[in-house]
Amino acid sequence: MLRSKEQRVGVLVDIQNLYYSAKALYGKKVNFQKVLEESVGERVLIRAIAYGIKTLEGQEEKFFEALAKQGFEVKTKDLQLFPGGAKKGDWDVGIAVDAIKLSKNLDVIVLVSGDGDYIPLVEYIQSTTGCRVEGVAFGESTSAKLGEALDSFTDLSENKKKFLIYTGKQESGVRK
Repeated sequence: MLRSKEQRVGVLVDIQNLYYSAKALYGKKVNFQKVLEESVGERVLIRAIAYGIKTLEGQEEKFFEALAKQGFEVKTKDLQLFPGGAKKGDWDVGIAVDAIKLSKNLDVIVLVSGDGDYIPLVEYIQSTTGCRVEGVAFGESTSAKLGEALDSFTDLSENKKKFLIYTGKQESGVRK
């Protein structure tokens, strides 16, 4: 892994991707502070942006506030509700636009998501700006092709105790 202390880093976190991966795989929540620390290492953090979806109930507000206290700029948008009950909430395009804009002034973009939809983004940044694109996510829920496209990949599943929040409760039927 090519890391140096002089590298200027931007960390872009797809909250929903990480949250639902951790919940489905382990029945746990993600320690976003530890993810940020791991993503940056001893390099220079320029921007850390977390992208989230707001629901009508607003239960996620305290979570977004906690992320802001940890050093994240939090961008939110409302969950879309469609006739017939379908729901949609993602930040793929917003993350892609921010990554392209930021990559012109950074040495490294850290994409915290395992979503294979980001492959064209990764390839575009690598070929146009020369900016490194690193990935951080749970290996089991990360697109293999995304992993191949990235300059490096950190698998959060390799150190679950560091990156998951353990409440001491025993969840039945969920892998540890």
